[in-house]
Amino acid sequence: MRIKKGDNVIVIAGKDKGRTGKIERILGDVNKVIIPGLNLTKFHQKPNKKDQKGQLIEKSMPINASNVMIIDGKTQKPTRIGRKLVQGSLKRYSKRSGNVID
Repeated sequence: MRIKKGDNVIVIAGKDKGRTGKIERILGDVNKVIIPGLNLTKFHQKPNKKDQKGQLIEKSMPINASNVMIIDGKTQKPTRIGRKLVQGSLKRYSKRSGNVID
């Protein structure tokens, strides 16, 4: 997976297509990412105490990593990611503009 926690991404498929956000968490074993405020699902929560009421809770659910693309910092458009040697270490770079991301 070439995306990392904290990357700005845009959703390219699904019900949130076109929306952007910052990656909060990566689930590498199932190839999914969690972006706050996107792919929301409502859950019913029962009351825990006698005087507390039940409520609906909205939670961000994982999105498949293939359905998001990183946003290029220079052009602010979706881009693919490549890797190249820079000063003896591999760095990620934007294939759209050629800028190093890391």
